[in-house]
This record gives sequence, structure tokens and C-alpha cells, in this order.
Amino acid sequence: MSDYQKLLEMWREEKQKRQTAEGELSIIKGIGNNSPEMKKLKEENEKLKKDLTKEKLDREYDNSVHKQEIEDLMKGKFKR
Repeated sequence: MSDYQKLLEMWREEKQKRQTAEGELSIIKGIGNNSPEMKKLKEENEKLKKDLTKEKLDREYDNSVHKQEIEDLMKGKFKR
């Protein structure tokens, strides 16, 4: 077997191993993204995003109320 043929055979073997590894990785990613655990984490993530948005809106409202109260105090209009 010539050096060229040896190199060609080694390249073919390496190519086959790489293709096999890429295929297995693709399968693992597909299973991982569709697993019950991953679906549950995605649902929990969406819930947390909604909760965070609600908390931000509540905070904005509270800040606007407090700002108005401070303005009223500064004008002397706020009565207890």
C-alpha cells in the first residue's frame, strides 16, 4: 500500500468517525430538547418571565405613586 493510499484510508476512517459523532450529537440534542425535564424547565422559565414582567409593572406603578406623593408633599397639598 502506498503512502497516498494509507493517507486516503486514514482520511476516510476519520471522516466516517466524524460523521458518526455528529449524528450521535444530533440525536442527543434532539432527545435533550424534547425530554420531559427540558419541557418542564421551559414552562417554568416562561412562568418566571411572566412573573418578572408583572413585578416590573407593579414596581413602575409604585414608583409613580410615590413620585406623585413626594410632589404633593413638596407643594404642601398632601394631608394625612
